[in-house]
Amino acid sequence: MPRRRTTSSSSSTAPSAPPAPSAPRNRTPQPVRVRRRSFGDFVKAFLAFVALLVLVVGVPFALAVTVGWPMPGGAPSLDWLQREITVSTFLHILTVIVWLAWAQFTACVLVEVKAALSGVGVPGRVPGSGPSQLLARQLVAALLLVGATAASLTPGLSQLGQSLEGNQKPAVAAAQQTPGIFAQQQEQAAATAGALAEQAGQAGQDAARADGGSSAAHGDTKYYRIQPPEGRHHDSLWEVAERHLGDGRRYKEIFELNKDRVQPDGSRLSEASLIRPGWIMEMPGDARGGELVEVPDEAPNVSEQVQQQISDYAQSGDHAQGSGGGDVQVSLPEQRPAPTPANPVTPVTPAPHADREHAAPAAAQDGHSFGLPEALLTAPLLAAGLLGALGRRRRQAMWQSALGTVGGRRGMEPPTPTGDAQDVQDALLVGADPEGVRLLDRSLRGLAASLTAESRPLPVVYAAWMSGNGDLHLQLAQPAGKPPAPWQQGQDQTFWMLARTDAEGYEEAETAAPYPGLVSLGTMDDSRLLLNLEAVPGIVSLGGTEADRAAVFASVAAELATNGWSDRMTITLVGFGDDLTPLAPNRIRHLDGFEDLFETMSAETRQRRGALGTAGHDSVLTGRTGPAQHTRWAPHLVLLAAQPSDDDALRLAELAADAGRLGIGYLVGTEGTDLPGAAWEMEITGAGRLLAPLLGLELDAQMLPAAQRRAVVELFTDADPGSGPGSDPEGGPGRPANAPPFLVDISEQGRPAVYARLVGSYEIIGLDTPDGERSALLHEALALLLLHREGVHPRVLSSALWPRGVTADVRDALLERLRAWLGSDPDGTPRLGTDATGRLTLAKSVVSDLDVLRSLYYEATQGRGAGSRQVRGRLLTDALVLVRGPLLADRPEGRYRWLTHEIVDAQLPLLVADTGLALSEFHLEKNRAEKAIEALNAALRTAPADERLWHELLRATHTTGDPGRLRALAADLVARSGARGVPPRTEALLDELLPTWREGVSAAG
Repeated sequence: MPRRRTTSSSSSTAPSAPPAPSAPRNRTPQPVRVRRRSFGDFVKAFLAFVALLVLVVGVPFALAVTVGWPMPGGAPSLDWLQREITVSTFLHILTVIVWLAWAQFTACVLVEVKAALSGVGVPGRVPGSGPSQLLARQLVAALLLVGATAASLTPGLSQLGQSLEGNQKPAVAAAQQTPGIFAQQQEQAAATAGALAEQAGQAGQDAARADGGSSAAHGDTKYYRIQPPEGRHHDSLWEVAERHLGDGRRYKEIFELNKDRVQPDGSRLSEASLIRPGWIMEMPGDARGGELVEVPDEAPNVSEQVQQQISDYAQSGDHAQGSGGGDVQVSLPEQRPAPTPANPVTPVTPAPHADREHAAPAAAQDGHSFGLPEALLTAPLLAAGLLGALGRRRRQAMWQSALGTVGGRRGMEPPTPTGDAQDVQDALLVGADPEGVRLLDRSLRGLAASLTAESRPLPVVYAAWMSGNGDLHLQLAQPAGKPPAPWQQGQDQTFWMLARTDAEGYEEAETAAPYPGLVSLGTMDDSRLLLNLEAVPGIVSLGGTEADRAAVFASVAAELATNGWSDRMTITLVGFGDDLTPLAPNRIRHLDGFEDLFETMSAETRQRRGALGTAGHDSVLTGRTGPAQHTRWAPHLVLLAAQPSDDDALRLAELAADAGRLGIGYLVGTEGTDLPGAAWEMEITGAGRLLAPLLGLELDAQMLPAAQRRAVVELFTDADPGSGPGSDPEGGPGRPANAPPFLVDISEQGRPAVYARLVGSYEIIGLDTPDGERSALLHEALALLLLHREGVHPRVLSSALWPRGVTADVRDALLERLRAWLGSDPDGTPRLGTDATGRLTLAKSVVSDLDVLRSLYYEATQGRGAGSRQVRGRLLTDALVLVRGPLLADRPEGRYRWLTHEIVDAQLPLLVADTGLALSEFHLEKNRAEKAIEALNAALRTAPADERLWHELLRATHTTGDPGRLRALAADLVARSGARGVPPRTEALLDELLPTWREGVSAAG
């Protein structure tokens, strides 16, 4: 946005002699600064006058002269229907249409002229006249551009193409009426007409003097009057502070001096981003500049009415002085007070699910750092989404690999990340807050369900704040009445709040995700902001360097692609992010340039408008609560990283004018701060701060830098089937397998010193049971280490054991107890060590039954058993004997929650199924059907959903030659399938082995 610069003789020219101590500085205010009109402005005004004259006067005159009055002169009769339709008839019909269009356009001109001359802000909307009213507005604005009232017109000429159709406000109007994303929509002040013709300074009081009058005044109180809008520009506290205090970030000082003081129009300043023309602002003592006024009585260029307003406002100064100088974040919702500690300390605000430590992470042994990528540690929702999507991708890859092989799986073990990918995976494990994602999703869907039950539409939500104590605050575009229980009204009518305790009581709701376009932008005062991109009334622009913009865009794209509070969406990346597609191929698509984008979005915009009109909905929000909620109205979010050209920007602004109600959002990168059609403008600094002064925002930005983005993508690409080391992309049954990360010496000489049983109930052999309440914690820590033989980062361990956070001293104390409990090998080597990267590792003498199971299967299929039938049968039998149930079957309630991030719960059933299949095949080679059936039944106890086991069990039972037994097995299988029915492959196999199985099912039914 262009910024106005104000120079002053008082600030640019030094006085020849210092003023007297008692004399106030800057007594004489500067005259009103009015932008000089150029020759081009007069040309535009003349052309606009000619166009208005032709359209308003010329059109009816031409119609009257050439066609005349088109309506019939008498009452209609039946003969009219029998007359021949001639060219004259069509001309009369067209003339009527032109007369109606002229009348509508003339009404638009009158409405726009009235609004422009009155200076009351956004004009009224003439029904059904979006393009006509837009044209009238541009012509009136150009005509009045050379006059003083032109500044009061909200949209300038640069906004050509922004539609007023629908229930969305124009971009600039939104910026004026809702100066933050989050400010309450209020009525504009009635006393702003005088502010459009003059800019006055502010008058003030003399500074306090010391007793006896011997000391000089420290500075006189100065006042500033908020200036009226000029074109697209609206005054803001940031710019006032930048002009008169030298630093825009000092706007908070101005806010504190004027907070809650009664303004001339009777309203009060409650949010720094919500200011109005004509308001008075008391300024800090060091403010300088010609627009400031110290003594109203000596300000000849200020009207008497304004002087009186300033004098009255000065009388309320004591209220501001007593308000304190707290650092108020104006866009934040009110927080419930937290208990004050006895010894206050400076708080450290980590990610909600991160390893909380009061001090910096200590160095690991051998000087290696405990540090992990900070960007993901402080992005709990993004990390949770990526971690969940990665787990699903790995599970899907394992199942695809399993179903693609015959007689046993190959490539069972996913590749172990190394280097940056390993660091990023650890950061995801530490930073992820899956509980926060779950509560956010349930809260939003529960709200939608409650509103649907009350036959109320979803309100337009601009943003959501997740506070440090877990409360959720929704900021509405406008008041929407009383929220449904258990939601409560927040600090005003545009805030709906849900306490964490109430959110935890929500159950799963069968409704569409109401606000899937919410995405994290950063944090402010321990509260996380999620912007609803699809609800923005226009374009969101992001300025800054190319690298910083790319980091923000990557974070936004990754979270939108993997978040847990949306059902379906389309994310279009333009000019960047082709490497991000593996994160969610069904959501992300990439376009090379603007022309492709314009063609695609023009078609979709037309399609959505038509679909909404056909369905009778005002916006996608009303569609999401209707009967088609699960199949329609998914958002389409466009991320355009590179700044478009001026012509392309205007075309994009025209597309985005109605995007808010269509569920389409645009985030556009820009090198400057003036992008046509931008409703909200933000900037990312080199220090990682996300600034939006006109919105009252200053956040610690959420970013995904290039190196971490590449590492995240590497995790996802490695998880795809056939992408790991030593794999064959063809996926054939003969390709080599990925070896387990840890192979056990299964000979008699390889007996371990410590043996833990994890498959089934948890037991440890070779160690004494720890005494006291710490026993459960030590057992859980050992289980985590046993499941990750590649090593566990200390912060990952502490985050798993203490999801709500822990200090470094408590974590280190646990590690020392764990080392003491595990002890050392006979050669003195500690059984709990640290590798070169600082990760905790177990010695080879500490083994679990899962390690043995993996090693036995690997040796049977790829090692010694591959060439010896006798060895293979013995190893497979020994492996199946180890299976005593599910993993950690008796784990206590509330512990081992980190298992939700693991894929071992999917690996173990597949491993057991593969072992059972291999042993079944071993027995069937010698026609030992009963032994094969016994092996398959043993595997089914741990992997009851594996369709391959049922298929082999049907074949093995068929070889027994007992139709009754096969029929009973088929009936059992059909009963287990339930309402879903028998899978297609199983149904085909039953048709082959037992053609009459359907009759048995019908008889049983």
